[in-house]
Amino acid sequence: MKRAHDAGHDRLFSLALAIVALIPRLFVAVAWAREPVWDGHYYHFGAQRIADGLGYSEDVLRNGEALWKPWCHYPVGYSAVLGGLYKVVGQGLWVAPVFNALVGTLLVVVVHRLARYGLSPNRARAAGVVAALHPGLAVYSAVVMTEGLAALLLMLAPWVTLRLRRRWIWAAACGGIVLGLATLVRPSSLLCIPLLALCGPRSLKRALATLSIAGACALFTVSPWTIRNCVVMDGCALVSTNGGWNLAIGAKTETGRFRTLRATDGCPIVTGQVQQDRCWAAVGKREILRDPGRWLSLIPRKLAHTYDHESFPIEYLREADPASWHESRRVAGRNLLSLFHRLLLVAATLSTVAFVFRRTARREVVLAQGAVAVVWAALSLWAAVTIEHPFFILPALLPLVALLPMPGRPTYRPPLAFSLGLVLVTSVTHAIFFGDDRYHIVATPALCLLAAAALRRPAHDNAKKTSKLGQP
Repeated sequence: MKRAHDAGHDRLFSLALAIVALIPRLFVAVAWAREPVWDGHYYHFGAQRIADGLGYSEDVLRNGEALWKPWCHYPVGYSAVLGGLYKVVGQGLWVAPVFNALVGTLLVVVVHRLARYGLSPNRARAAGVVAALHPGLAVYSAVVMTEGLAALLLMLAPWVTLRLRRRWIWAAACGGIVLGLATLVRPSSLLCIPLLALCGPRSLKRALATLSIAGACALFTVSPWTIRNCVVMDGCALVSTNGGWNLAIGAKTETGRFRTLRATDGCPIVTGQVQQDRCWAAVGKREILRDPGRWLSLIPRKLAHTYDHESFPIEYLREADPASWHESRRVAGRNLLSLFHRLLLVAATLSTVAFVFRRTARREVVLAQGAVAVVWAALSLWAAVTIEHPFFILPALLPLVALLPMPGRPTYRPPLAFSLGLVLVTSVTHAIFFGDDRYHIVATPALCLLAAAALRRPAHDNAKKTSKLGQP
């Protein structure tokens, strides 16, 4: 009876959380939305073409005549969803931002519901509150980009898997389908399939079965789009044709960030998007093999651009509406978002530290956990006072420190293990390709969950409370 009562209260909290999250997101979506810029222009354009019944395509001029040409340079998922909305409610500039606001609100609720499988009720609520009040996630509502929808699907996959875990085959299949949808929005999401095994049965045999089922269902979900590409493009492409392009950028960049590729960089003759992507992939591989030391030396700079600050939403809004974002407002916005992001990174590192400073704690446990806390504090202080603010070192080390067999370390239940894995996947992906601070947005909800897990009880104490967790 008490469990049902607590579950009812938590559902009410989720509802209240949704309202708190929706208000700022809806305000941003309505007040700050402008003509989409940068990659947002192409997602919007692709959605318009889909809504007009022209498919994911563009028109090209040949001999003065406009010809229909299929497209798959960018992932189709976000544009496909927007295209459906444009077909129903029209193609106003407000549609995508309002959709983003609703996606962001649902993301906050999913963070709270997922956290309940790994944290105490109060800590789960804290995870939801941090996600709801995160200024970067709120401002992203006005940005016509894929990260918000991708983040929702990446958090939804483990929640679905845990929600259905008593029927583990069905759970693995549903989790795989959700990750398949995430792959259509952001192809690197496919790398998260192994993380679903952390949310399934604990036996190795069942974990491998979960991985196989989830992987098969994810690929099955993506397969209709892959088949379409094989039929209408100049070759087969799993989702999009920007993977080789991004690899070449990551190999040729001097700064660790995006740089425009030109024909003189290695692909002077292009016959189609798939051929172009394969050409750039070959260029990237040759560049890496020619000087692997240089490529490896770029990794800190790539991760720095990914994690050190949070400025992309403000820069996007300024590009779309320069008159409204004068320099002082731009700087203030960047500073606010970056400060919250950095504090979140610091808090997330403490998910690897157990609170052991009690009379009954063993001496070796206190020393081990105290040492980890001191290391994190020193790294955080160093990042704060150094001119470059190298906060990337925190998420880069976070999954590795979590694996250390330190005495008294806290327990990592499935939502926390998945979150750590998502941070690791994000870091590895952009260490290989290139960095930009918008790419950490997909891992921000996971960081919110990890921040709420800071300074938990050590493993032997958590074992006594296991029966009280994971029963939403």
